[in-house]
Amino acid sequence: MIRFHNIDGTYNRKIMIFTGETMQNRLSKTAQRCLLGAAVMALVTLGSASAQNKAIGFTKGNPFSDGFVAGNTLYIAGQQGPDSHGNVTSTDITTQTTNAIAAVKKVVEEAGFKMTDLVSVTVYVADVNDVAKMNDVYKKLMPDPKPARATVQVAGLIGGAKIEISAVAVKQ
Repeated sequence: MIRFHNIDGTYNRKIMIFTGETMQNRLSKTAQRCLLGAAVMALVTLGSASAQNKAIGFTKGNPFSDGFVAGNTLYIAGQQGPDSHGNVTSTDITTQTTNAIAAVKKVVEEAGFKMTDLVSVTVYVADVNDVAKMNDVYKKLMPDPKPARATVQVAGLIGGAKIEISAVAVKQ
């Protein structure tokens, strides 16, 4: 029942009666609109989620990707700095650092990010005595402001490398 207040202070009452069929039609149309809206939202969400998650530099058969984009974050796998022939044993720390940073930059750009998007870097060195020379190159090639960084001495790196760099970038 609905009450309407008149200007003169009296009330009018109207009783609205819906037959079962009329009410059912209204509910059915509302339910259809809700389901259609939910389906559209689900498709949009799934489409954007799958578009944001992608492997960078993955070669079938390898146990890893060079990088992986998840949402607005890029995770960069450890990058070494081999020479043009793929060798690391015949090069010094300066060359390996230069080439490792170039490899990180390649993954960053392939993923559609910029070097200034880097927020965290981990540098693995085989010899702690190489850190000063590595820092000289790092300071020249990494953009300001420098990302947070940890440098860790390890017992050894794959292939006899002197350095390996992994990083995380967040697109702003």
